[in-house]
Amino acid sequence: MQNMLKITFALYRPGLSGGTRVACTYAERLAKRGHDVTLIFIGPDKPRFRERLSNLLFPTARTHESRLSPFVIKAGVPFREIADASALDDRHFPDADVVIANFWRTADWVAGLSDRKGAKVYFVQHGVFPPSDDDPLNLTYRLPLKKITISKSLGEVLAGRFGDPNIPIIPNSVDTDLFNAPPREKNDAFTIGLLYSPAPLKGVADALSVWRKVAAAVPDARLVVFGAKSPTADLPLPDGAMFTLSPEQASIKSIYQQCDAWLCASHAEGFHLPPLEAMACRCPVVSTEVGGPLDIIKDRVNGYLAKVGDADDLARKLIRIAGLSKDDWRSMSDAAYATATSYNWNDATTLFEKELYRIVEDRTH
Repeated sequence: MQNMLKITFALYRPGLSGGTRVACTYAERLAKRGHDVTLIFIGPDKPRFRERLSNLLFPTARTHESRLSPFVIKAGVPFREIADASALDDRHFPDADVVIANFWRTADWVAGLSDRKGAKVYFVQHGVFPPSDDDPLNLTYRLPLKKITISKSLGEVLAGRFGDPNIPIIPNSVDTDLFNAPPREKNDAFTIGLLYSPAPLKGVADALSVWRKVAAAVPDARLVVFGAKSPTADLPLPDGAMFTLSPEQASIKSIYQQCDAWLCASHAEGFHLPPLEAMACRCPVVSTEVGGPLDIIKDRVNGYLAKVGDADDLARKLIRIAGLSKDDWRSMSDAAYATATSYNWNDATTLFEKELYRIVEDRTH
């Protein structure tokens, strides 16, 4: 039997991002397997005087713990908050077998640690690659860190552009205890789901253009949207769109379950969990060719893919789904569910754990 590992994850500022969720999911599951896991991150800003006073006068006000990422809390493992990243050094990290950078800003932290802090790993989840080789983000990909990534497209870029072949690819999974649906029928009013974000790379401007094309062709179509930020004045949602701001994780399932198709118009993604979560809720996906969707979507089977920026093609494929018979839609819905449930977090954790053991063993030889 292999020895249990001491593992440290360096998270930067954990929030509600998919990358934070994935790292915390591994932290939780590795700890449950007996490993000694610690999270290190820059903590949330301390409350100012007025907020501290409010907390004293009104106990329902936000506490420091409520500022922490819910994924950190759910992981249930020890964590250390660092107040000042500029003063970061070995003192902030426990001695360990392996230390994992979960974000490009933490890759420099990990690279600068002594060997006592463990074999150095860069868990590459973000799909952004600026054109300049001197960009600080791109420079992190050239650091002498062992890499693990989450999609074939990321692996190809790291191999081709940064000369780092044979990087293990461990796809993300989805929590099917949280995201699931029984067999269901297509709605009478075709319903499209969308994740809202004002970040240009998320392609919401393209998605809204797609929506206008679909709405013109499918008069009764509905748009259901959620997001962590309210719609902005320069990127408003159309009249009639149903928007939910920062829904609880447990309630997102009901949003996916009411959709007949999920739309992703992103320009770049490392993986992007919402399409897979939607599929676990038996919702076919129409997506641009990015990250995880490239690996999990099969045209005409569980959804459709389109070129990045091709609003016309995205709209055509949504309209095609809108025109499916109830039986044909049900087949696509069931295929989406089968894809999402064919590989679970236990499978992913086994692969991740195996890779950590290999990296630690290679370091000792």
